[in-house]
Amino acid sequence: MPTPDDVLLPADPGVRRLARALYALAGPQPIISPHGHVDPAILAEDRPFPDPARLLIVPDHYLTRMLLSQGVPPAKLGVPTVDGSPVETDGRSIWRRFAAHWHLFRGTPSRLWLERTFTSVFGVTTPLSPATADTVYDELAARLAEPEFRPRALFTRFGIEVLATTESPLDDLGQHARLAADGWGGPGGRVITTFRPDNVVDMEFDGWRNNVDRLGEIAGEDTGTYAGYLAALRARRAAFIAAGATSSDHGHPTARTLVLDPAQAAALYDKGLRGAADAADAEAFRAHMLVEFARMSLDDGLVLQLHPGAVRNHNRWLYARHGRDVGGDVPQATEYVHALAPLLDAHGNDPRLRVVVYTLDEYTFSRELAPLAGGYAALYLGAPWWFLDSPEVLRRFREAVTESAGFYNTAGFVDDTRAFCSIPVRHDVARRVDAGFLARLVAEHRLTEHEAAETIVDLAYRLPKKVFKLGDFS
Repeated sequence: MPTPDDVLLPADPGVRRLARALYALAGPQPIISPHGHVDPAILAEDRPFPDPARLLIVPDHYLTRMLLSQGVPPAKLGVPTVDGSPVETDGRSIWRRFAAHWHLFRGTPSRLWLERTFTSVFGVTTPLSPATADTVYDELAARLAEPEFRPRALFTRFGIEVLATTESPLDDLGQHARLAADGWGGPGGRVITTFRPDNVVDMEFDGWRNNVDRLGEIAGEDTGTYAGYLAALRARRAAFIAAGATSSDHGHPTARTLVLDPAQAAALYDKGLRGAADAADAEAFRAHMLVEFARMSLDDGLVLQLHPGAVRNHNRWLYARHGRDVGGDVPQATEYVHALAPLLDAHGNDPRLRVVVYTLDEYTFSRELAPLAGGYAALYLGAPWWFLDSPEVLRRFREAVTESAGFYNTAGFVDDTRAFCSIPVRHDVARRVDAGFLARLVAEHRLTEHEAAETIVDLAYRLPKKVFKLGDFS
């Protein structure tokens, strides 16, 4: 009899048996991926993936930042440079260099995700090491050459019911139009967009003024005025909704919200247009716009996601050399109780509004976020993300928030990934962790087996589908 796959399940034999039974219910559930950063062109064009290094290493800043911390520059791993200066282009050389440093990932979620991607996605069971680098590379390359490993075929095999990508208001959504024209809009699998307006809201964003001008051009509105700016945002939200969007996403440095009257907001906006806004003005405008977006959500129904707490481009050398989103960001302490009060005072008790709040500061789980979500109809807790998307923190999240917020004020798991092939692996990890947590509650006579069975399917499938309004494909 084969040994069960007990990865991440509890060590205690009795609790493990319960967890196996619960995981057996959750594991096969369709994947709802309501927030992520997969490039929709991957699916729209459906081209074969490139070599293993360009698929799995070059775009993965979890991997490249770890090697940078040990003195391996990203250029040696094929990461493009801002100025176009030379980088390593040979996939096998990149792979060998990565394999030579594989030991750096012991105990990390990156290793867990990558190993299970090798085995469960590609069927490659040879353990990676410096000595086996070429063997693993060749086995992966052989799989990538097969039609069954093209993006759309994998989408179907992964059991993805909904995949939400993330685009800015300046995106023409052409890739989503191409997917829709090819029939990717039914219950068998759907790719939708998410409205991410940071580059036209954050006055400190590179090129903000030019972005605002471009927003006006695309929307056919005069963004030289605050009223025109709001009209342009509403128009773009409508276009995103027409392309399938059910949520917006906001990546702010803090969770601060602020209510300004129209004249105050217009004056602040005009200050930004004139290039006279300082850091405090930029923060105030971001804070006000979160409340403004909540008002828009009450009108158009988009779920509002807030991802605060990242210090962007902390590694200035990395940013100057390779640009944004290559591993140079770090978390910071984030306050929610007072920061969210203006928004919650205005709209927090309105059940028509759904605000999903995430954090990079796990110390706020039980002190701030769980009590808030347990007390406002509009507020839900997003899953641990980015630096917190790991088995240990996923466990601590359930332990910290369940007693105050329960399970049903959380929004299900989000993978938040750019790495398409890691999607089923990340969801599987979350389902295993939840199976272990629920099994412990059953073993402690805090839940019945029937309740735990119902709850794990809710967490894996029904809750994210409900919270992110993904249940109607008609």
